[in-house]
Amino acid sequence: MAREIVLDTETTGLNPRSGHRVIEIACVELQDFIPTGQEFHCYINPERDIDPDAERIHGLSRAFLADKPTFSHPSVAEAFLAFLGEADLVAHNAGFDRGFINHELERAGRPIIPEHRWVDTLAMAQKRFPGMFNSLDALCKRYKISLAEREKHGALIDTQLLAQVYLELRGGREASLDLTQVTLTRATMARAEVYGPRPRILPPRLTHTEAQRHEAFIASELKSLSLWVPSPSAVTAEA
Repeated sequence: MAREIVLDTETTGLNPRSGHRVIEIACVELQDFIPTGQEFHCYINPERDIDPDAERIHGLSRAFLADKPTFSHPSVAEAFLAFLGEADLVAHNAGFDRGFINHELERAGRPIIPEHRWVDTLAMAQKRFPGMFNSLDALCKRYKISLAEREKHGALIDTQLLAQVYLELRGGREASLDLTQVTLTRATMARAEVYGPRPRILPPRLTHTEAQRHEAFIASELKSLSLWVPSPSAVTAEA
């Protein structure tokens, strides 16, 4: 059973090496590419100002975050790591989120999350749609995923949208069809086990005259185009 965590962050700016911090984390749990309903979400006090450009995008102000816990608080760092467990992380432009998350983990004295555990949906989209615009908004529109509830770039709504995009990038609709086929096959096998083989073969419903007319039609009209191997009586009729 494959467990994955779809993740998104909001930050005070663009570069953790410049002192910018994470201010919101949201995670959605997937089990075999299906959302389980389990989520992790928290706001974080960055203990610094927020760039005006960043605030215009996500709408989170320093005043709103003033009474929220810092990342190192157990309700954030420990709870976040406990929710992740050993699962791989799915993020759009994963390098950005990985850089910020690992920066916060290092500051809190926690082990970082290695690169091999991250799945980048932006790289997946660029491979599938080379040369096209592959932002989260663009992919939602391409896959006809509704953006009606999204007013700003909040981490939780973005994570929920990304989970749907990730399913599409992994061929989710085709996979559901395959599961239907497996279900039908199992159901058919179950019926066969209940009823067993037919005790005797049903007799043909064609009369002898009808069968002869059919063979004569094939021999005279279809000839070499026939998909059936002619019976001896058909050969005689053609002659």
